[in-house]
Amino acid sequence: MNWKALLSTRRFGQAQKTEKGSGDIRSEFQRDYDRLIFSSPFRRLQNKTQVFPLPGSVFVHNRLTHSLEVASVGRSLGNLVYEKINPMLSPDEKHLVREIDTVVATACLAHDLGNPPFGHSGEKAISHFFAEGDGKKLKDMISQVEYGDLVNFEGNANLLRLLTHQFQGRRKGGYALTYASLGTMIKYPYDSSQSGKKKKFGYFQTEKETFAELMNELEIPITNRQNGIYARHPLVYLVEAADDISYQIMDLEDAQKLDILSLETVKQLFLNFFEGDNDQETRIARTLTEVTDPNEQIAFLRAMVIGKLVNAAAEVFAENYESIMTGSFDSKLLKLIEPTLASSMKKCEEISFQQVYRHPSVVKVEISGYNILGALLHEFYHAITHPTEDYSQKILSLMPDQYHPQGDHPYSLARAVTDFISGMTDVYAVDLYKQIRGLELRYGA
Repeated sequence: MNWKALLSTRRFGQAQKTEKGSGDIRSEFQRDYDRLIFSSPFRRLQNKTQVFPLPGSVFVHNRLTHSLEVASVGRSLGNLVYEKINPMLSPDEKHLVREIDTVVATACLAHDLGNPPFGHSGEKAISHFFAEGDGKKLKDMISQVEYGDLVNFEGNANLLRLLTHQFQGRRKGGYALTYASLGTMIKYPYDSSQSGKKKKFGYFQTEKETFAELMNELEIPITNRQNGIYARHPLVYLVEAADDISYQIMDLEDAQKLDILSLETVKQLFLNFFEGDNDQETRIARTLTEVTDPNEQIAFLRAMVIGKLVNAAAEVFAENYESIMTGSFDSKLLKLIEPTLASSMKKCEEISFQQVYRHPSVVKVEISGYNILGALLHEFYHAITHPTEDYSQKILSLMPDQYHPQGDHPYSLARAVTDFISGMTDVYAVDLYKQIRGLELRYGA
């Protein structure tokens, strides 16, 4: 792969480059970043759950704050990687690669935009509806890979659709982002037929041509022609690392604030990362003596841990630069960090799984989300497949015009419903569920 193609500034859906305004000094990638910051889907992340219930008396992360932090970590990773691989770059490449921090930050901002309300529980609810619910009838009506898109609903694939599809009343190319930014968002460069046990994939069949066009423009090689599997854009590894670092560490900080984990437990989990590093241990001990506020102690340690992991991930990228650029690299960066850090990350993962993600407050949100989305899918899918019924027409009047299907192909109808429901916030989904089920009546507008 080569950086000139990988960092294409051509905009998706635009046959020719559009001129910037005379006073616009931003680069094309900075424009991508700003375009997402000001977008409605990004704004809606503030009412989408990260892990814990949306704010009560203690403010914890939602999808918006998480995405902003991932973008910050991603920008740092991009800057550090540029410094580390600089000696390996030609003079022309150095000029191009200098901007990878912005490309990575942009992809980080977008990484959760395709997720439905209630996170992974929402994905499971949509998948279950088509695997075991009313949507199961589609199995014999559409292709196997189309059905796979529905029974393995995937937020990453939904992201590509959200940003590139021409919804009714919208411009061609969706958000018309650069090919480089879009390519950096494709974590799984294959379709649902190759999703395997993890049920992860990068695009729906509706975006098959879009995906192929991106791979062609970016000159990303196909690594398994028989199964249609491509190499990853090199910067995807940095986006993935930024996300993993952020949620693994920040979920623990939130758990401590909510008294799900004790102060000492989280402190020790963070201190494990510096075992054997005498200079850092001395600095930390001195700072913790001066800073006595528990939340500030955790915040300080969290910042130190993130910094250490960012450096480690950047080092792994640089060490494996050649295989990453040929498309033969096949690992998460964080899986190859030094043993002490890897062991510390493993302990964080274990505690999170055992005590955080299984906590009643988290499980209750997941159960509620599962049932709420299941009910909404039932209502809207029935309505869109029986549009002449009086009740169906009332239900469909609640769906914005942009989501109304173009044609009556069964897959298109299902896609229209999932487009609408996956774009909801948690709060909107709850309100709509209550109103449709008659649990809450509101008079007036």
